[in-house]
Amino acid sequence: MNVATLPRVRGKLTANAPLAPLVWFKAGGAAEWLFEPADVDDLSDFLADLDPAVPVMGLGLGSNLIVRDGGVRGVVVRLGKAFAKVVADGMTLTCGGGASGILVSSTARDAGIAGLEFLRSIPGTVGGFVRMNGGAYGREVKDVLVEAEVVLRSGARRTLPLADLGYTYRHSELPEGAIVTGALFRGHAGDPAAIQAEMDRIAGEREASQPLRSKTGGSTFKNPSGGKAWAAIDAAGCRGLRIGGAQVSEKHTNFLLNTGDATAADIEALGEEVRKRVRAHSGVELEWEIQRVGDPA
Repeated sequence: MNVATLPRVRGKLTANAPLAPLVWFKAGGAAEWLFEPADVDDLSDFLADLDPAVPVMGLGLGSNLIVRDGGVRGVVVRLGKAFAKVVADGMTLTCGGGASGILVSSTARDAGIAGLEFLRSIPGTVGGFVRMNGGAYGREVKDVLVEAEVVLRSGARRTLPLADLGYTYRHSELPEGAIVTGALFRGHAGDPAAIQAEMDRIAGEREASQPLRSKTGGSTFKNPSGGKAWAAIDAAGCRGLRIGGAQVSEKHTNFLLNTGDATAADIEALGEEVRKRVRAHSGVELEWEIQRVGDPA
C-alpha cells in the first residue's frame, strides 16, 4: 500500500511510523501508516475513501496497549490537539476524543461538576476509555457517559447514546475500526475544593500503590469475579517474575514492566506465563485487560 493508493488528507500521514515511542511500554513495531487527521471531516473523508479491506485502529495515549514487534498493518489513527478540547456547560462536559482523563476531570473541577474525579486516574484519552468502559475507584465511564461521537470504518459519523454501546466490564460493543472522536459526560453539582481533594486522594493512592514512573501498560488483567487480579498473581508466586527484559512489578503485581530492553514478545510472554501459573495455582482464568495488537516479529 503506497501513498498513491491512499486518499488525500489535510492532516499528517506517515509511512512505517514507529509506535514504541507512542506507547507506555516503549516497545513494539511500527504502523504501516499513521494518520493524524486535521479534524473530524478529514478523518471521515479519509475512511470513506479508504479501501474497505484496509484495517484501521485507533491509538490514544498508548497506556493500555502491547504493540507486537512485527507492527500493525493498515492505518493507525491518532487524534491530536484538534480533538483535545473540553467544554463545560451546566453539569455536562463536551470532550474531544483526544482529551486526557486529567484534562476532563480538571475542567469538571473548575466548573463545579462532581462525579468525574475518577477520570483523573485513567491514563488515557476519551477515545480510549470510552471504547473500553475505563474505570477506577468504584466508577466507570458508563456511570457518567451520555453519548459518544464516532466515525465508523465506512466514514459515516454517528452519535451513539449510552444504551447503544453495550457496556460490560472493560468492554464495549463499538464496531471494529470505529474511532471515538468525542463524548458528552454528565456529573452533578459539587464544590471545586472538595472535588480537588478527591482528585488529590486518588492521585496519592495511585502514586503509593502503582509503578507510575516505570515503562508499564497499566492494569494487565481484568479482576476475576469476586476477587482481585493482583491477589491471584501474588498468591501464585509471580511477584518479580521476569522473562527477558519484562518483569512483574514488585510494587503492584497486576502491572508488567519494561525494565529497559524488553521486546513486546517478552512482555506478552510474561503475561501468558502469569496466566498459566495463576490457573495452575488457583484455577482462576485471568483475562487480558491490556489490548494486544499487531503481528509477531
